[in-house]
Parts: sequence; C-alpha cells; structure tokens
Amino acid sequence: MVYGVVGLKTHAKLMLVTRREHGRLRRYVHLSTGNYNPKTARLYTDLGYLSADPDLTADADAVFQQLASQGRMRMRRMLTAPFVLHRTLIRHIAQVAEAARAGRPARIVAKVNALTDPGLIAALMDAGRAGAKIDLVVRGACMLPPGVPGHTDTIRVRSVVGRFLEHTRVLYFRWGESDDDEILYLSSADWMSRNMFRRIELAWPVRDAALRQRIVDEALVPYLHDELDAWTLDADGEYRRAAEAGLSAQQALMRRYR
Repeated sequence: MVYGVVGLKTHAKLMLVTRREHGRLRRYVHLSTGNYNPKTARLYTDLGYLSADPDLTADADAVFQQLASQGRMRMRRMLTAPFVLHRTLIRHIAQVAEAARAGRPARIVAKVNALTDPGLIAALMDAGRAGAKIDLVVRGACMLPPGVPGHTDTIRVRSVVGRFLEHTRVLYFRWGESDDDEILYLSSADWMSRNMFRRIELAWPVRDAALRQRIVDEALVPYLHDELDAWTLDADGEYRRAAEAGLSAQQALMRRYR
C-alpha cells in the first residue's frame, strides 16, 4: 500500500492491469474523471476510459512508479500535475489565440467543476481578446467574467445543475482546419491552482477520432444547448436561468442509455 507523495493529494483516478495472454504480457489501463466509489457513481456524471494503448499503459505504469518512488517519470501522452499539466494547457490556449489572430478556426470548449486559477483565466481572456470562440461549462466557482466588452466578448460561461452532480472534465481545443489542429483531453483536474500545483492529477488525450467525436456529441454539445438545467453567468457576476423549460442534457443522456 502506497499512500502517495507527502504534501500532494493524490486526486488522479487510474487502474493498471497486467495479464499474460498467449504467452506474453499485455497491459490495460482504466482512467476516470471520477472516483472509484459505488455511491458517487450513481449520483455524479463522469467518464471512464479503458484502453490497451501502449503509450497510455506505459504512462500509467510510470505514474504508479512515480507515486511509489517519489521520483519524476517521463510521460509519453499523459499530462501530470504538478509537473506539466498547467503549462501545457496554457500552451494550447495560446495556440488557439494565435490561430484567432491569424484568422484560422479558433475554438475552446472546457467542461470543469471550477475555474479559479489566475494563469488559466489570463490565458483564456487573451484568447478571447484575440477573437477565439470560447464556451466554458463550469458547475461551481468561476472567476472569469464573460461578456466584458473588449475583454471577454467571445467567452460564454454556463453552469448545469440537474438531477446528477456534473463531474466530468472535458477539454477541447482547435487552432486550425485540419484534424491535426485539434485535441481533446479528459482529466481528473479542475482549473484551480490547488489542482494544478498541489495535487497529483492527470489529463490524457483521446486520439481515436470516432471516440473523440462521441465525447464531443455526448459530453459537450448537449451542455451548450441545455435550457432546463442551465444557468448563464453574466458580466456582472450574476447567474440567470437559461430558460424555464426546454432541452436537458442529463435527461437526453438518460434516455439514450436507458
């Protein structure tokens, strides 16, 4: 039993299984935006990701070695906090801002539980001033004021509060027209300084195009069009209900998987 690194809360959620198959070892990794808890699994919305991808399984093994040895391991695909996650997100936001200034497609859609980190807020505001279209689905605290003329005109913030506690962290960035100019991450981390610098957190890219599109269609788009459970944040810091009736992302997902 390893309890983690002193001074850093282990908030990442992952499981690595190694099996002998047909005379050789094969590894499987399960990564999750939520806890391995049967009670919260019935109350929270979360995403789980099962893969035999050699890069992800190698990274998962490195994470466990890092937790056990107190060292720092080199990752192939995963982003880890408190090491590279924050600065990589800042870099992706800057890529989107640069694309907007160049007149290329520039889009950010992020679904998190909270947005309070000053560095990420400043980067998002810079991308907004550059003209990038930004949608933020933030269930809880959000310290970025959207719709401020000349600063955050192109940024929308909404919170969805329904039957289930919204808990997924989905991060989408596009900075051009080709398939190579976009990336989508799932993550255990909220956009708070404590998550970026004082916790062990993970984000991992979804590289399969069909699966990436499924996550966009099920975990992002419905929340941008939710009317029944959504609240929109105004520039003055007030939340206003999107509508009294209409579409519900959670109800749509329940109907889909009933």
